[in-house]
Amino acid sequence: MTKARLFLILVTAATILFLLGARLLVLEHPEHADTIVVLAGETYERPERGVQLLQAGYAAKLVLDEPIHQRVFNWTVPELAQRWINTLPQAPRMSVCPISGWSTKQEAHEVAECLQRVNAHNVLLVTSDFHTRRAFSIFTHELSGYHFSIAASHNPTRFGFAWWQHREWAKTTLYEWIRLLWWELVDRWH
Repeated sequence: MTKARLFLILVTAATILFLLGARLLVLEHPEHADTIVVLAGETYERPERGVQLLQAGYAAKLVLDEPIHQRVFNWTVPELAQRWINTLPQAPRMSVCPISGWSTKQEAHEVAECLQRVNAHNVLLVTSDFHTRRAFSIFTHELSGYHFSIAASHNPTRFGFAWWQHREWAKTTLYEWIRLLWWELVDRWH
């Protein structure tokens, strides 16, 4: 292969990754399930998207997993999540799953305990759009006894497909690609 041909291939690949880099992070394939699980890490768009899917009949139950190590004034995030749930008409169909892990991989194993309590086998995961591909890959790998589908919540201040146009979008895209590559190349094999 000539140097010119190799250069052309590299430029083409770089251009494709540049233009599609953010789109490759996002999966959006919600399916009807036993339970919706809203992953920790964000407390507005993700829960709202989960409630929308619950109202649309995608599942009979919704579980919010929230980190026990974070506090807001006097309350832990799971306590605040339960207070929020109690204000909703869907409250009897919703619950909180307190987690202590810092990674999505640890989160998956802790969520498995909550899924056993609600007797779920088909699970619809809800997470931020940029986190969907990695979360889906981690949950399906770590919890192979379950069937997963995934839905994305959107926060236009944090992420967008034209990632090069906004500093925050660029940071989010770069950080998520680093995490995804780390999962695929290293963490998945441990």
